[in-house]
Amino acid sequence: MTETASNRGLTRRQLLSRASAAGAGFVIGAGFIAAPDAAWAAETQHLAPETFATLVQMARDIYPHDHVSDEYYVIAVKDYDTVEAAPGVEAGIAALDAAAQGRGFARYLAISWERDRVDLLRVIEKGAFFQQIRGGLVTGLYNQKAIWPLFGYEGESFSHGGYINRGFDDINWL
Repeated sequence: MTETASNRGLTRRQLLSRASAAGAGFVIGAGFIAAPDAAWAAETQHLAPETFATLVQMARDIYPHDHVSDEYYVIAVKDYDTVEAAPGVEAGIAALDAAAQGRGFARYLAISWERDRVDLLRVIEKGAFFQQIRGGLVTGLYNQKAIWPLFGYEGESFSHGGYINRGFDDINWL
């Protein structure tokens, strides 16, 4: 064991103690974010972990699907963790936190009601930052083949001969 605790980041004991102290919030360490109440964690390279956690919550509030787990939202916003995108995202999240009047949007889940968070998103929805995130989520979230079955989408049909002979008229929800 040549690594010291300082260059490894958090120890397992520190991670667990932060998780229990955070309750339903996020566990945030040096370069990573984890949700103690869900099965996901992510490392960040260029975004602050708190910013990334806020971005995940923002994505969930923009396109809310109760049956889609947070891990897919994490994948959808991971593309914003780049050298080019990070300054704009950090500034946009700071503006969102400012709109929350110092309470923070989702950094420590200070605004716990979805309705309140959506009201804050409506304040910034006409801005370039919101439009960038919303537009990126359309492809970032819905192009993930793993979630297609959750929406009843079977994928493209051309390679299977088209939809006419493959469920075109099996709509049971109309």
